[in-house]
Amino acid sequence: MNNHNQKIKFILNLFALLFVFSLSSQNIPNAEIKTLDGDTTNLQTIATNNDLLIVSLWATWCTPCKNELDAINDEYDDWVEETGVKLFAISVDDSRTVKNVKPMVNGKGWEFEILLDTNGDLKKALGAPTVPVTLIIKNGEIVFRHSGYNPGAEDDLFEELKKYI
Repeated sequence: MNNHNQKIKFILNLFALLFVFSLSSQNIPNAEIKTLDGDTTNLQTIATNNDLLIVSLWATWCTPCKNELDAINDEYDDWVEETGVKLFAISVDDSRTVKNVKPMVNGKGWEFEILLDTNGDLKKALGAPTVPVTLIIKNGEIVFRHSGYNPGAEDDLFEELKKYI
């Protein structure tokens, strides 16, 4: 194969790789969410202000969600130190159960940011039929998505996270 053909093959492979990568990332929806203080924000704004994020959709009534966030909280300080990641745990509790969020968070002593998706707008925009759903967002793009939780999945999440530092 001559040098010209090798260059063409390299360029085509590069475009193919970029195309596949672009298919694997997802844009961040612009759905409104609230802070525990009632201020309005959205995930796009949060992603713009942070290079590397973990977003976890959870609910107070979801045992696997709470187990996942407890497991992550145990390691969170080390994760922040090693990767600079910031975690936003976004409760999808609706108007009937949202009153349980603050007391639960205070009791758990979670060290990450808690937000509220009471209307389920973000959950719907992400196409998340159930929780927990965990995302890694790098430079404003969703680069990893996982649904459900089993003990030890936090270790897999951390390994995935380290790919993006």
